[in-house]
Amino acid sequence: MTQTNPRPLDGITVVSLEHAIAAPFCTRQLADMGARVIKIERPGSGDFARGYDQRVDGLASHFVWTNRSKESLTLDLKQDEAGGILESLLGQADVLVQNLAPGAAARMGLSFEALHERFPKLIVCDISGYGEGGPYEKKKAYDLLIQSEGGFLSVTGGPDEDEMAKAGCSIADIAAGMYAYTGVLSALLLRGKTGVGSRIDVSMLESLAEWMGYPMYYAYNGAPPPPRAGASHSTIYPYGPFPTGGGNTVMLGLQNEREWALFCEKVLLDPALATDERFSANFKRSENREVLRQIIVDGFAALSVDEVVARLEDAQIANARVNDMQGVWNHPQLKARDGWREVDSPAGKLPSLLPPGRNAAFTPRMDAVPALGQHTASILAELGFSSEDQARLATTGVV
Repeated sequence: MTQTNPRPLDGITVVSLEHAIAAPFCTRQLADMGARVIKIERPGSGDFARGYDQRVDGLASHFVWTNRSKESLTLDLKQDEAGGILESLLGQADVLVQNLAPGAAARMGLSFEALHERFPKLIVCDISGYGEGGPYEKKKAYDLLIQSEGGFLSVTGGPDEDEMAKAGCSIADIAAGMYAYTGVLSALLLRGKTGVGSRIDVSMLESLAEWMGYPMYYAYNGAPPPPRAGASHSTIYPYGPFPTGGGNTVMLGLQNEREWALFCEKVLLDPALATDERFSANFKRSENREVLRQIIVDGFAALSVDEVVARLEDAQIANARVNDMQGVWNHPQLKARDGWREVDSPAGKLPSLLPPGRNAAFTPRMDAVPALGQHTASILAELGFSSEDQARLATTGVV
């Protein structure tokens, strides 16, 4: 469908020195909202996430996910002439986003302080593992390492020490990317009031630590932390996966005593169980979860997953099927809400999910995933470089 209504970030230009996940995820959200995102990549290799795998018709899954609607400009920032090109870009930009190695941007003269003198309206968003200052400032950081430092691994997985488990997606990167995204939006609003740009300092550790608020407060003042409980809830029970007949699994969750009584009456068909002293309050059910789990497993054993879900629905008990990735691709709710679109890519048309938080006033931008350096020539032409200049820059490896 052709876009006719303005998007929130139409006319905003973002220059990004980005790789992997956190910064690309941030800038893709900005592109969704209409911003022009110019992604600067190394000549020849580009963002190293391009090489993570080849699962999407030869393209990398991480890259396809985080880089639609961007323009790719190859630029070797170690060469002097590249600095002039970047300077010209920043002179026309509203936002610079970077997640280079700690200190790398500052060494290239791209700190907020240095840039603010030349481009007072420019917003600079720095994303790093641990943030500026402190003993960890220059420590290398990857998603799994931040999950570890941020305490996430201590509350996920099974109860034994060797059963800790990382999240199956890059949650520390995603958290940092989203805080960077909202930080840029708030900085744009602030610039509208002050007329000048500001700096945003986002750390993966602080982003994930914010998400760990519940288990941190649960362990407040030296109290024992929530126990690792696999896919079950550590302190609420029954809440988690239970096997059904036919080798399937259903996920269910109870939140209060009214739901517990309905669960006993309509799902387990044993109303007397609701007043059993072992299970008459959530903390008792949690303390006696092994006994209660066996009662539930026995009650579900002769039922198919569809029969269990039907009983849970009748009792208005929250439940879910345990989908694999193909189940999500084919999820009936995503289809019913018309959530899928097609975007172009170097490998052809690819399905892409609409960004969450739909606004009825506009349609999000969902343009192609770029090939490496696909927009180098057009961007250089905008900056006034002739075809001869471009050929020379390519020959010398600047672009």
